[in-house]
Amino acid sequence: MNKAALGATLALAPALCAAGTHLVTIEGMAFHPATVNVKPGDKIVWRNNDLVPHTATAAGAFDSGAIAPGKSWTWTVRGKGSHGYVCVYHPGMKAAVGIE
Repeated sequence: MNKAALGATLALAPALCAAGTHLVTIEGMAFHPATVNVKPGDKIVWRNNDLVPHTATAAGAFDSGAIAPGKSWTWTVRGKGSHGYVCVYHPGMKAAVGIE
């Protein structure tokens, strides 16, 4: 590879490798958005804007534990596929993560 091509490749590397951050708010006893599509290496932040604790729990993939009102929890995405998740305290609260 010549120096110009190498320089162009290295200049693009940060943009190609940059991970994104996605926000899921918990409000009104629901996850917003209900589906979030991400890539490996991205981060998802769940922010609890409700008055009661919640979890973001996908069996075998991730478990936030209790997220207190006004607090947040972050998960770094690994692998590919999709994960449905729930709040273990309020099982009617359901959402999904799709990983490209």
